[in-house]
This record gives sequence, C-alpha cells and structure tokens, in this order.
Amino acid sequence: MEAEQQKQQPQRPRRKGLKRKLEDEASAAVAAAATSAAASAAAASLGSAGADDDNEEEDGSAGTPEICCRHSHAALAREVRAQVDALVRCASSWRHADRAAAKRATHVLAELAKNEEVVNVIVEGGAVAALVCHLEEPAVAAPTQEEQQLRPFEHEVEKGAAFALGLLAVKPEHQQLVVDAGALPPLVKLLKRQKNTTNSRVVNSVIKRAADAITNLAHENSNIKTSVRMEGGIPPLVQLLESQDLKVQRAAAGALRTLAFKNDENKTQIVQCNALPTLILMLRSEDAAIHYEAVGVIGNLVHSSPKIKKEVLNAGALQPVIGLLSSCCTESQREAALLLGQFASADSDCKVHIVQRGAVCPLIEMLQSADVQLREMSAFALGRLAQDTHNQAGIAYNGGLVPLLKLLDSENGSLQHNAAFALYGVADNEDYVSDFIKVGGVQKLQDGEFIVQATKDCVAKTLKRLEEKINGRVLKHLLYLMRVGEKSVQRRVALALAHLCAPEDQSSVFIDNNGLDLLLDLLISMSSKHQQDGSAALYKLANKAAALSPMDAAPPSPTPQACKRIIKFKFTLYYVCCLSSICCSPTCCE
Repeated sequence: MEAEQQKQQPQRPRRKGLKRKLEDEASAAVAAAATSAAASAAAASLGSAGADDDNEEEDGSAGTPEICCRHSHAALAREVRAQVDALVRCASSWRHADRAAAKRATHVLAELAKNEEVVNVIVEGGAVAALVCHLEEPAVAAPTQEEQQLRPFEHEVEKGAAFALGLLAVKPEHQQLVVDAGALPPLVKLLKRQKNTTNSRVVNSVIKRAADAITNLAHENSNIKTSVRMEGGIPPLVQLLESQDLKVQRAAAGALRTLAFKNDENKTQIVQCNALPTLILMLRSEDAAIHYEAVGVIGNLVHSSPKIKKEVLNAGALQPVIGLLSSCCTESQREAALLLGQFASADSDCKVHIVQRGAVCPLIEMLQSADVQLREMSAFALGRLAQDTHNQAGIAYNGGLVPLLKLLDSENGSLQHNAAFALYGVADNEDYVSDFIKVGGVQKLQDGEFIVQATKDCVAKTLKRLEEKINGRVLKHLLYLMRVGEKSVQRRVALALAHLCAPEDQSSVFIDNNGLDLLLDLLISMSSKHQQDGSAALYKLANKAAALSPMDAAPPSPTPQACKRIIKFKFTLYYVCCLSSICCSPTCCE
C-alpha cells in the first residue's frame, strides 16, 4: 500500500519551484507602450543622485512613466529602441547625466516588462544585451575627481538592470537568451557587493534584485540551475541567509529554493555550505515570509533525498516544522504538512516522534480548512503517519475519522486519495474499528464516487481490512452498540455487519441480536436512502446465505423462538431476492 501512495504523491504546491514575480502584475491599463513625453517627464523624479527608489517600485512604481494602452505596436517598439539606445550610449560613462539616463532607461524597460504581452517586443528591441552591460559599473574612471568620489547612481543602475532582466526571464523562452548574453557572472558578482554605513540600503536593494533575477532565470530550467552553481552562485546565496535585511534573506532563500528543486548537485552544495543551521533558525522567525521561504528550501532539499532528509532531522528541524502547522500563514502550514509527510516516510521512529511532538491535532484541524491544498497536504501527512499502529489510534482518538471521511466527497482526485489512504491506515487498528463503523465510515466508503482507480483500489482494500477485523472483541463491541446505542448508530452497525460480517456470524448478528429488525425498519422508512441501504444490506445477506452449503447453514437444535426468527429471516431474504428479480439458490430459502 505504501508503494501505491508513492505513485499517488500529492501534487506539490506550485510555489515549490515557482518564479518570484518581483512585483505584482501591472494593472490592465498599464499595457502596451510608454510615451516619450511621459518618459522625459519622469527624468526629473529619477535624477537625484544617490536616491534609492526601491520602495517606490514595491508600491506600484510611483514616479514612473505612465503607459498608455492606446499606442500602437510600432510606437512601443520605438520607445523600447530609444531606451536601448540610451543604455548603449551610457554604458561606459560615469557622467551624472549619462548615469541618470541609464537609470531612467532601466526603470522604463522594467515598467514595460511588467506586462508579459510586451516582453517579446522588449527582447526583440535588443534590450537584453544592453541591460546585461549595465549589471556592472562602467570600467572607465569618472572624468573629474569630484564625480569619481560621488560615483553618481552607484548601485542603482545595476539594480534597475537586474530588475528588468528578472522580469524578462519570467518567460521561459527568454531565460537562456539572457544567460547566453552573459548575465550570470555579473549577477553572481552583485550578490557579493560590499556595503558600508552610508550605502547599506541601496546595496541590499541591488543584492535582492540580483537574487530575484537568478530565481527567475533558473525557474524549471535544470541547465541554468547547474550554470548558477558552476558560476559560484550558491555560496554567496547561503551567506545572504544571515543578512540583517529581511528582504535580502527572503530573496536569497527564494533563489536557493529554486536552485534546489530537482537538482541533486545543487542540494548537496547547499548543505555543504552549512545552510541548514541558518534555515532552521529561519523556521522560527515571526516573519511569515521568512519562515515560508525557509520551509520551502528545506522541503526541496529533502525531496527524493533520504541522506539529506536524515541530516535535516539531525540538525533539529522537526520541532520548528511542527510549530509551523499553527502558523498564521496558510502557505507555511501547507509546506510544513508536506514536509512532515516526507519526514514520516523516513522510518518508523520518525513517525512516532512527529506524533509525540504534537503534530496530530493541528493536522486534523487543517483537514477542515477552506484551502484545498492545505487539506490535501494535511491528509497526505496523516496518511503517512497512519502507517504506525499507535499513530492510528492517535488520529482516531483526536477526531480525525469524520473529517477524513468528509474529504472523500471532494472533487479533487489527489485530495480524495490522500484521505482514503489515511483511512486505510486507521482501519488497521482494532481499537477503532467500532468507531469507524459507528460514524458511518462503511457507508461512506461504499457510497463514494472516486475519481482515480488508485483510490477505488484503496477503498476496496480498506473495506476488506475492516471485514477481516470483525471478529472476537471487535464483533462483541459492535453487537453491544447494536443493542444499546442510539438508533442511528444501531442502524449503521447493522448495515455494516450485513456487508462485512462472516457468513457463520449472520445468525448470531441478525437473529439472536435483532439485527434483522433494524434492517427491516429501514425498508419502511420515509427516507428513500434508508430504503435503498436496507434493501442492499438484505440482498447482501441473501447472497451470503445462498453461498453457504446446507451443512454449513444447519443450526443446532433451535428453540421455538429461534425457529420463528429463522423463518422470518429466510422469508425476508426470499422477499428481497424477488424484489431484485434475481433467483436465489435453493439453499437460501429452504
């Protein structure tokens, strides 16, 4: 069954390898082209030396040229060409006016690139090579000693170029184009840029943009992930996890997350660079964005890597990951649940430790979340944990049965399967078979409409497992519930036993303990569902009785009262068979 679960792995959250968008999508009105007049008007707001406009970019690009969707494709191409020409013209100059023009050009191109429909026009206009040139400072010295000391717009042009290239790389077809233009070496170099007391803010900003650009370039591109490692990009990213700037921390973790996704060599180097202690500290951060990125990196590191999984556990990740199940951030909760499911597959001891450290209750709460992926990941984790006998009892005892059964109604195939697999595990515990039946679990399994074949197979095996458990003390407990339980519980038990009890126990269950009366009551119920369930249960009994040989079916010398019940029982079976237009075996109604 574990092998089946491996085949039906839940879909990993898209964010596991997702690109950093760098900025929110530009609004629909911010579309096709920028007017030259607006670009010129923006020059004044962009011209102050040393200003850091990172916050303006984050807030929707205040002070940037307004883009008008009415402009034609040709006008857009002319505007792009004008900005590219400005970048080429200023590439080797430290003059204040040239640096201001270069900053303005990178900013305009970045604004345009926020609209993915415009990205192709920007690339076709030659922007990639021009932007790559500005990832590095001009090699030529400033013309005067004063300007050389001021170094106008130091770091800001590079930041703008990295930002624009990151946006262009959102399209997969442009990733290799940017790399082929030579972007990786200067981007890695930007990660190492030194700061002092006067420029720390702007340097942190350019480092963040460089990390974001690397994230977008490497997204779902194994060759570029490898190239980043070959260019020496992983060690500085690991060092940046300890940055005092939270945005830099987050960007570095996001880049490492992408680089670690499905790349074993990158995973190994990240661990060798001693990233685990810092990542585990980040798991305890009160900043949701920080612990979300950290748990994502760790999740990608341990995925399909038992050796790293063991190292992560030995480094002390388990308790902070369990703590994230109660995070205010839904995405962090989802990542933590997925990671616990991966930890639980390591060995039996780990399964027990996860439960002992308090994971079960928050996971069960997550089963009732409005977020589908959160329900899916929590069911996945519980399914893995339910492969241990004591954990099965813990899941049932803490109220996991009902929410798991409800998830069988989901229209999400992966969610359905994860819930079914968890129920398969819980059904293995004899102490809670009665509870499983008491809450209507058997009817839920029988009535469910399951999307994938693996789920249907899992449900069939769960019913078979329950059937095998209904004997001895389990059967005695069920008979007790059928006598003294609430009416609804009595009916559920009778229905379940009609389908699952052994043929040799039918007489004891349905004659000696009045199970037949409960089923007959369903036939005269006002509820069509009750009538249907009762008829199906009686028909199942008829088939079982028909399968018995006359010798097997022969009871010991019955009392007169028992004789009446047997006659009533067989008459009912005969009646049900007639209703079903199916002829019973002669032994059924003898």
